[in-house]
Amino acid sequence: MNVVIPGTQRRRRLAGLFLLYIGALGLIAFWPSPVDAGAAGTLQEILAALHARGVPGWVDYTLVESAANVVLFVPFGVLAAAYLAERYAWFAAVVGVAVSCTIETGQHVFLPARFATVHDVLANALGAALGTLAVYAVRSRKHNA
Repeated sequence: MNVVIPGTQRRRRLAGLFLLYIGALGLIAFWPSPVDAGAAGTLQEILAALHARGVPGWVDYTLVESAANVVLFVPFGVLAAAYLAERYAWFAAVVGVAVSCTIETGQHVFLPARFATVHDVLANALGAALGTLAVYAVRSRKHNA
């Protein structure tokens, strides 16, 4: 007889989702050329149209790229923190920084068409931290309910 404890089932689902996410992250991070290369011109046109309609000039390609890096790592923080025991959930943000550093180092060493930057590490770290904080917020709400 195979008895699955609900917490075990939840952790298995989280682990499966995390593995899918890591696979997608690996493809994005180690694609030979920047993944936004094909869309860069279109994005510039959209930004120009937005600027013509009053959107401030500081909303530019760099900001959009940074925001995309933050958003890319939010699932890392959510999935890792949700998987970990509550008292160790903070570790998800730390591992997110380490993974980001590893990715940027790998891009620098192995992918000449990619640009490794400290700025990307900081944006990715922010995303992982925000994801981790979201898990803390949900858990805190459950404890207070």
